[in-house]
Amino acid sequence: MQYLLLIYAAADSGEPQPGSKEWDAYIAGYESLSNEAAEKGAMLGGNGLQDVDTATTVRVRGGKVETTDGPFAETREVLGGYYLMECKDLDEAIAYAAKIPGARYGSVEIRPIMQFD
Repeated sequence: MQYLLLIYAAADSGEPQPGSKEWDAYIAGYESLSNEAAEKGAMLGGNGLQDVDTATTVRVRGGKVETTDGPFAETREVLGGYYLMECKDLDEAIAYAAKIPGARYGSVEIRPIMQFD
């Protein structure tokens, strides 16, 4: 069984920001956990997501694809699963998202993966 651990924090949580003096230690903590999990054979994959303003939400209603900027799902909606796909651009990602059966009943949020050097 595989698990996806989704990490949530409020914008005002005090989480270290890139460029701050606390950032390197913060990232080192993620690296340490990732290394430990890899050594134990538990690490299957993971990445940070870019800011929420890069997200796109897709809904299919009456056979029509509707997109909105951001992760502005209705509050009663909860995360139920995910796909990780390699797409040439956002349009291709939206096309895949529209084919997900759950888009007809809820929404599919598309988030670009953050790239670290």
